[in-house]
Amino acid sequence: MTKENYASSGKNYTGKLSFEDGLRPTKPRETGMTSVIDFGPDTFGWTSPNALADYLTCTSEYIDFAKIYAMNALLLPEAAVTRIIQTYKDANIIPYAGGILFEYACLKNEVDGYIRHLKKIGMPQLEVSENYLELTDDQRQKYIDKLKNAGFGVIYEFGRKNPVEPISVDALELIILSNNNIGVEHTIIEQSEIDFATAHDPAILEQILNSSWFNQVFIEADPYTFPKGHVALLEKFGRNVNLANISADQVLRLQGFRYGIGRAVNYSILSTT
Repeated sequence: MTKENYASSGKNYTGKLSFEDGLRPTKPRETGMTSVIDFGPDTFGWTSPNALADYLTCTSEYIDFAKIYAMNALLLPEAAVTRIIQTYKDANIIPYAGGILFEYACLKNEVDGYIRHLKKIGMPQLEVSENYLELTDDQRQKYIDKLKNAGFGVIYEFGRKNPVEPISVDALELIILSNNNIGVEHTIIEQSEIDFATAHDPAILEQILNSSWFNQVFIEADPYTFPKGHVALLEKFGRNVNLANISADQVLRLQGFRYGIGRAVNYSILSTT
């Protein structure tokens, strides 16, 4: 990839890095959003309560959402996760509980306890997923209605952790439109589904990109493939794509890639074409 190809791909970033104030993309925004996956104190970013506050002084402008990884909202000490959630809120970032916690609550028939716990720690939003759980349309809507009636914002994640066939764009569209009708604004497409489509039917990704609802979805990245995998997603879906599953240590470099900064994108910001 040349810097000219990256810069003139027809998918340029709407933000502008300038010595003048007011040209960077500001929140709230509808495209170019980044959702962090907060692993807690981890090699992917040391986001303990005190470290997180320092980290966000440098990065909060580039983060829109923060997923509390898997079961961490239950696994971490309650006082610690409560502070983490509030720290994100104070930085104008929307934290949400990962979908695995929802699936665990469903399988254990403890959804009411799940709701009480999330309220206690101050979690404003949550993810409903079907990574391992399989819901009927009626079940999915009932769970979403219950959670929204309990006062939570809901993000839906589409797809399986271990897909056996390529994603159905028609099925995805039906769920997105149905969810829109009940107040779910954003849908995340599971990383494993993106990987499977890339390997078996890349035309599916083009269908997703050209869909009228594309700006409502987040594409999940794989933290283990950084930076090549993330640059590939920006090349495929454009630099304004909403990306999820971005680990804390990758946020600033990803933002640089959106602008065209870094060896991974051949410093395309310097292109004059």
